[in-house]
This record gives sequence, structure tokens and C-alpha cells, in this order.
Amino acid sequence: MKILVAEDDVPLAEFLHQRLRQEQFNVQIASNGNDAHRLATEDSFDLVLLDLNLEGAKGLDVLRGIRSRKPDLPVMLMTGTGVLEERIRGLDAGADDYVAKPFAFAELAARIRALLRRGSRPGQTVLEVEDLKLDRLSHTVQRAGRSIDLSPKEFALLEFLMMHRGQPVSRPAIVEQVWKLNFDTMTNVVDVYINYLRRKVDSGHERALIRTVRGVGYQISSDPSPAARMYASVAH
Repeated sequence: MKILVAEDDVPLAEFLHQRLRQEQFNVQIASNGNDAHRLATEDSFDLVLLDLNLEGAKGLDVLRGIRSRKPDLPVMLMTGTGVLEERIRGLDAGADDYVAKPFAFAELAARIRALLRRGSRPGQTVLEVEDLKLDRLSHTVQRAGRSIDLSPKEFALLEFLMMHRGQPVSRPAIVEQVWKLNFDTMTNVVDVYINYLRRKVDSGHERALIRTVRGVGYQISSDPSPAARMYASVAH
């Protein structure tokens, strides 16, 4: 799941980026209010972690902008210790929760998980393709009721494919979204990890879900989309 961290304290932002990635979240940093507002309203995130004291557009203005464009996007505020009025204004402006600095990361992570469980729609939290189920919060995968053990990168790759089920996705797009890189030379790594997934997800099952779309990339679905059918044949 993807989190936007809007924090202009560089050491704190780097700490949150590192620790949240260890919790298997996809993290993007905004170092000022203007960037935070732009990213939160134009990009796709599952949660925003918002410092109220940002440079540029103030945190409350960013929050109001998010609420006007994306009323269902969970927003957690980071506030100063003991500033009760600040917290009240933030909650009144539409924040879902807050954490006071300094905070213990374990508490922050627990609050994030609770907020995602409370605010997420089922389609966002659990992804399903036929008998394959991926839970984005618990980071578990099952096929036909059997648990599948995946590495963090395998999980991220499968999640990306399932988010685009029925659609062919290119190798460069996978590299950019899963590895966060823009190097075409990485595309052979995609093929390697696709083979890892096939052994874990499709091996032993009559129907293979992960397909190669020749000339394009890969697709996960039992029913090829019209876009996939445009590209020659689909090979297992």
C-alpha cells in the first residue's frame, strides 16, 4: 500500500521512509506543503501522513485541499506535543487521526494499520483473481485456500499485477512501479521474478493465472482483456 509522508524535517522524513518501507509500505516523501497538496490530490495513495507545520502551504490548507478532492483518503496528522488547539482544528478540518511528536514508531505503525483497516474499502484491501487472494494489510497470499510464502519483492510484483488484473503491463512499467527505477536494463530481472511467482502461484494448478503477452509484458487474469487480445497470442 502507498503512503505519502508530508514532512519537512529531513532526518525525520528519512527515518519514516526507512521504517515504513520495512513494514512493506510503498512510501513517497513531500518536503513542503505545495508538493504535498499536489501529490495527494493528483497521485494515488492509500494514506497521507501529514505534518501540520510544513513550509509553503500550511498543513491545514493541504488537509482542506485533500478533503475537497478526495474525501475518502485517510489522513493522519503529526502535531506538536501539547498543542491541543492544533489537533482540534485538524480533526475539525477532516483528519482521521493524529499522533503527537515525539512518537514511538511502533505506535505510529499500529495507528496506520488501524486507520487503513477502518478506512479502506474491501476492493482496496483484498485483491482477488479467481482462487488467488492477496491481503494488502496482512501481507498474506493464498491460492485455493493454501498459503503462499512470498518475498517482499515478489509480493509487490504480484500486488501490482493484481491491481491491473485483466490488463497487460509492460516490463518498464513493472520496473518503475515495483523497483522504483527507470532502467530498461532491469527488465530481465522482471522475467526472473515472474518465473519465481509462476513457480509459487501457478505450479500445481490446472489453470495458470500469470500470462506472457507477447510484445507487451505480463498479465494476470483468467479472462484476457480486449487490449491483450490485440497483441498476437497469449502464451503461458
